[in-house]
Amino acid sequence: MPDDTRDLALVFAGGNAVGAYHAGTYEALHNSGIRPDWVVGASIGAVTAAIVAGNALEDRVAKLRMFWDEATQSTGPSPTGLLKPRQVYNGLHALLALAWGRPSIFRHRLPGLWSALPWVPNDVALFDNAPLLRTLERLVDFDRLNRGGTRLTVGCVNIETGEEVYFDTDREEVRPEHILASTAILPAFPPVEVDGRVLCDAGYTNNLPLDPLFETEPERDLLCIASDLFSLRAPRPASLDAVIERANDLIFASAPRRVIAGLRREYELRQRLDPTGPAVTLLHLVYQAGADQLAAKSFDFSPSSIRDRWAVGRRDAEQGMGLLAPGRRGRGRFEYLTLPDSPGPTGPQG
Repeated sequence: MPDDTRDLALVFAGGNAVGAYHAGTYEALHNSGIRPDWVVGASIGAVTAAIVAGNALEDRVAKLRMFWDEATQSTGPSPTGLLKPRQVYNGLHALLALAWGRPSIFRHRLPGLWSALPWVPNDVALFDNAPLLRTLERLVDFDRLNRGGTRLTVGCVNIETGEEVYFDTDREEVRPEHILASTAILPAFPPVEVDGRVLCDAGYTNNLPLDPLFETEPERDLLCIASDLFSLRAPRPASLDAVIERANDLIFASAPRRVIAGLRREYELRQRLDPTGPAVTLLHLVYQAGADQLAAKSFDFSPSSIRDRWAVGRRDAEQGMGLLAPGRRGRGRFEYLTLPDSPGPTGPQG
């Protein structure tokens, strides 16, 4: 369902292990002939965007599959469809990832957590994400990425000033350390110094980096498909874990809500000033966690969770494309589309 009359941008949010949703989203878009002009990402979204921009079309889905196959924590057969065993299974996998790391993404560092003891030297993070640097070098062709076939933007935060920092292949060379800096969520991973600035993950400030697309007014009609990993909506929590998960989701989902509200206001004004100017369609796909997903879902690399998130991303993208009509222009210059809330693979969250 490609449409050559408008530019196409994909935006990928942060969320660590939940990012398998992005892979399913991209697979469905790719299989439907969607070819992005611009990919933007933060954290695991930056990793996804780099794999897309840094590989030939025919290799992108395979490289995403390779990344998640290596990240998956294989420990034997998955549990039955019963909710409680699945919750225990997922929780144990999150604990195992925190205890042993994931060889292709992160490992323990010393002194790390031990630095909380008064006689141990200070440290700034719990884990070392240097393994991700080597994974990126294997799975991403940075020469191709910087040749500009598909524009790439990755978001970080300057840890000393709080300023959001974006690296863009239209302006500069993007290197593996830029992607690493975008994944450095505090205090799990250490900040990364790049060109004299100390940078970290933008998740706490802007987890779905839509802003670069609208830094200047788009010159042509724009279709933006945003893959988000944390939902503003969920059932009333009924346990302490669900309360913690809800607090975490609200932290990461609130900034995108404010950005989208700002875009609505901005384009209402643009509509009044120039009704025939370039129009924007924003398709917002949001992962809805199932009842088996716990507060530690960002560290749950269990085979069933990775598989389910990939499948839900593929399903949501397929349904989302059904909302798009080629060449159709909304009644105004800004059209926001999203799917009705849908449960995860094991039912609504409780």
